[in-house]
Amino acid sequence: MPATLVLAALAAAAQLTSTPGAEPTTIEQREVAYEAIAAGRADDAIRTIEARLVADPDDPALLINLGAAYARRGDSERAARAFQAAIDSDTRYELELADGSWSDSRHAARRALETLQRSAQLAKLED
Repeated sequence: MPATLVLAALAAAAQLTSTPGAEPTTIEQREVAYEAIAAGRADDAIRTIEARLVADPDDPALLINLGAAYARRGDSERAARAFQAAIDSDTRYELELADGSWSDSRHAARRALETLQRSAQLAKLED
């Protein structure tokens, strides 16, 4: 299932600041390796996402899913770096999450990073 992205036309709105009314919304669907991650094929997802990041290294949807794939593979350090890169990205938009809800990309990345950190803390307590 490709992630659905709602890109608020912020650039257009900045150019049309004198135009009243709601900002136009564009819905775009893109492949962000969701199916590979959901099926547990983390290595396939990582290869796909890293190839796509060459063209768009700040894409938060790609970075969030890269973090999810690294986390699924057990590489918490790389997962955290990918989530942080999504938080720091200048690009920002609404993402449809796996549960069907919608979230700002930075908020989704922060939640993912917090979940990763909590999991690491719980793992330390179990040791």
